[in-house]
Amino acid sequence: MAVEHGRQGDASEEECNWSRGRWVYDNVSRPLYSGLKCAFIFPEVACDKYGRKDVMYQHWRWQPHGCDLPRFDATKLLEKLRNKRLVFVGDSVNRNQWVSLVCMVEASIPDDRLKIRIFNGSLISFKALEYNATIDFYWSPLLVESNSDNPIIHRVEYRIIRADRIEKHASVWRDADIIVFNSYLRWRKQKDDMRMKVMYGSFEDGDARLDEMEMIDGFEIALKKLTEWLGENIDKNKTRIFFAGSSPTHSWASNWGGEDSNKCLNETEPIYKIGYKAATTDYSLMAKAKSYFKTLEPKGIHVQILNITELSDYRKDGHPTVFRRQFVPLTKEQIANPASYADCTHWCLPGVPDVWNEFLYGYLMYK
Repeated sequence: MAVEHGRQGDASEEECNWSRGRWVYDNVSRPLYSGLKCAFIFPEVACDKYGRKDVMYQHWRWQPHGCDLPRFDATKLLEKLRNKRLVFVGDSVNRNQWVSLVCMVEASIPDDRLKIRIFNGSLISFKALEYNATIDFYWSPLLVESNSDNPIIHRVEYRIIRADRIEKHASVWRDADIIVFNSYLRWRKQKDDMRMKVMYGSFEDGDARLDEMEMIDGFEIALKKLTEWLGENIDKNKTRIFFAGSSPTHSWASNWGGEDSNKCLNETEPIYKIGYKAATTDYSLMAKAKSYFKTLEPKGIHVQILNITELSDYRKDGHPTVFRRQFVPLTKEQIANPASYADCTHWCLPGVPDVWNEFLYGYLMYK
């Protein structure tokens, strides 16, 4: 199959919207790495390793209308990251993107002695030693301090955030050269009547109070605090800031004409209808985030949104479903009904998050 690549990173790219396009089947230039060979892959996204037989999901390339994405070059990116630190800050979808980028670059470092991964609580570091380049992931799913901050035990029935506490997290990313934030997953309602609590003050000072509110109002409180912190602490000449778009889930098969009881099981191809938007995909959180970040523009601080929602919405075939490591043994009921535990939120690798990183690469190298 012929693959066309236009001129890379030239002036005409500036005007082109990478976020609008279509998926093209391409088994020549995709996948960008082997999931089975990447030593740094995580077991919840290594679908072929955990028994997924159809590997078509690895062979789709995102083709924007009217231009091409800059072609990913791992060595060029590592050169760009020489003596620098890139940090992904957020939740498990953000960690999914971090794993993707690590696999995308580590394949170009054949010598195992020149790359390491270090786990340190909420912080996971990948280091490319030859370049003194660091690509980190930091677990901070609700941006501010919360009851979901434990990197292992964070399945909580209801969310509580500390409205005015961000410093503990921010101290970890303060010195970064590039930060990619992602925080949507845990602000979504799991049930129609789901609400959350926001804590003001502290137990130590005896002025603690808890307010109950809608999830989206909690999201605004966290965004406001993050925006304040960025405005006061970011050196705009040093640090580039990205905020990832909302990553859609495919739990409601009726969105694309399937049976809801199947969720995204046995899907092997994308949705081909151009401009498709799932009824359940929430664009409102993204609009909220944008409006807060706009307030930083007068200070010369620009937060670049990685607008990956639509392109990911087409990819009902890209999720692990049952082909991943299960961290809790399955019950008899679950085994009898695979849809009940199918993961339609995270993404198989190689796969969709590789394109999110191609966006990131394009911005870092050319914009």
